[in-house]
Amino acid sequence: MVSVVPGLLGKASHWRPLMFWVSGLLGFLVVVLVVLHFASLERMLALVRAARVEWLVVALFVQAGTYISAALVWRQALLRAGQALPLRTLVPLGIAKVFADQILPSGGISGTMLVVRGLARRHVPATIAMSAMLIGLVSYDAAYLLVVLASAGILALHHRFNLPLLIGIAIFIVITLAVPAAIFGVKRWGTRKPITWLSKWLGVTGLLRQLIDAPTELLRDSGLLIQTVGFQLAIFMLDALTLWLAFNAIGEVPSAWVVFVSFIIASMVATIGPIPVGLGTFEATSVGMMRLLGVSLEAALAATLLLRGMTFWLPMLPGIWLARREIRRPQPSSGKH
Repeated sequence: MVSVVPGLLGKASHWRPLMFWVSGLLGFLVVVLVVLHFASLERMLALVRAARVEWLVVALFVQAGTYISAALVWRQALLRAGQALPLRTLVPLGIAKVFADQILPSGGISGTMLVVRGLARRHVPATIAMSAMLIGLVSYDAAYLLVVLASAGILALHHRFNLPLLIGIAIFIVITLAVPAAIFGVKRWGTRKPITWLSKWLGVTGLLRQLIDAPTELLRDSGLLIQTVGFQLAIFMLDALTLWLAFNAIGEVPSAWVVFVSFIIASMVATIGPIPVGLGTFEATSVGMMRLLGVSLEAALAATLLLRGMTFWLPMLPGIWLARREIRRPQPSSGKH
């Protein structure tokens, strides 16, 4: 399997990720222009220019906490499997995963394969690495579902819940449950011909074999699942806190529940939206939700752009170098890895 990631990153058609990025950037620009049509460009620029740097510095430290939380998910899973790795070697993998997921939109699969490869190159048996990634995917989906349902409940309490939100949440729930169901279905029936033919066509036969061979003991460990879901919840909370700190930087701070709900619903729409990288859909939903909940257009757009700069654009700078390092890192000498 360790050769599948370079295959995806090196031999995949260049036009597909380019198409995703072009459509995403166009959607992003359209959203910004539409919002600015109804808002005051001068006031928004004034808010951004007057942003207090100390709040943004705190926000960057908070964002660093998201990568530590992601690394703790893998660390706990590997620890239970008897393959403990220091946290300092897992955090760079988290940053590289963000870059891989953004440059090759695939619902998190490209980043997951990069992490599995990185763990294998750190002398973790491939099946254990895949098992740790399964824990990460299941705990992430569970945490995501919890925060979306919590946001729906908060909106209902404030009488802001409506039919479009209900439809969006229903679609999200179906997708969230379908992903782990598909993974476990492939794990159970992956040796049958339709699936094996498809895996050969996609060039992921090694990945399929590791998925089938991955032990499931970790997934039956309720204590580990509770811990990892907690770390995943911390990531969502830290991201929402980053948005709240962005509002503090520009000096217009809405209620904490408004910030939390707006971020979660925007993330949900970006996940189920037609643009894989979420450019445009996240920004439009974030600004729209906050405007619905009483935040000015200028402040909503300024804070959202600051958030995306820290969570989307900034991680790509070290992510390029870290991802390339993981791809070029020499393979372990032992064949069993």
